[in-house]
Amino acid sequence: MKLRGLRGSRNIEDRRRSNGGGGAKIGGVGLLLVLAVGYFAGIDVTPLLQQGLPQDQTSAGPLTAEEERAAEFTSRVLGTTEQVWGQVFPDQLGRPYEPPVLVLFSGQTSSPCGGASGATGPFYCPADEKAYLDTEFFATLSQNLGARGDFAAAYVIAHEVAHHVQNEVGILGEVNRMRQQVSKVEANALTVRLELQADCLSGVWARNVSGLLEPGDLEEALNAARKIGDDHLQRRAGRFPQPHTFTHGTSEQRSRWFARGYELGDMNACDTFRARQL
Repeated sequence: MKLRGLRGSRNIEDRRRSNGGGGAKIGGVGLLLVLAVGYFAGIDVTPLLQQGLPQDQTSAGPLTAEEERAAEFTSRVLGTTEQVWGQVFPDQLGRPYEPPVLVLFSGQTSSPCGGASGATGPFYCPADEKAYLDTEFFATLSQNLGARGDFAAAYVIAHEVAHHVQNEVGILGEVNRMRQQVSKVEANALTVRLELQADCLSGVWARNVSGLLEPGDLEEALNAARKIGDDHLQRRAGRFPQPHTFTHGTSEQRSRWFARGYELGDMNACDTFRARQL
């Protein structure tokens, strides 16, 4: 992805060398969506989060060059999402877009949606309208999950911003209300539709930054979507895929909905909640 010379976002909150801000207990809308990108797909993380994780720990020493590059990369990718959605919202919805803040942390931090660690993967917290990212996840994505390339990492950021897009248009609140009225299996199914819609919206973003793409970038994003499918991750964990536990969608679904958003570039094409088949 050609990011050199692009402006970075100013909506970055860097907690990597400071104690994380105080987070409230999980509840209400915060309980709804600790929307990890899929690293723990199919595993209910709510009990873990309700137990409370340790607060951010101050790290000694300056940031490494690699950590600085990861932060700069994140800032520039976030900047592209601000430009894209800042144009798409007026064009397709007739309204302005308010971008989220992205919190960079190292190891552990807290949020109004509860404590978090790098192991949970990136997530979006609708309670404070912030996305949270431990940039170490980029290494996990590449080395452990086999989703290599800078555009795979960019897709992760775009996916979390897509959850903010859903929050901006009221989808998150509506899904939260619906989830509270149905069984666990039905709630999981709603969350799958939410995640696949975020994948599709990530594709809309990708279409609008196509001028920045390099050969192989699109396949990097599609590969990342496949690597974090529920079925793939459950097999990696030595488990037979159990569809009723899925919370993010299969590898095939995730890559297909991303491709749909990329091919059509229309937010309306991402209505997974009216789709008869996912």
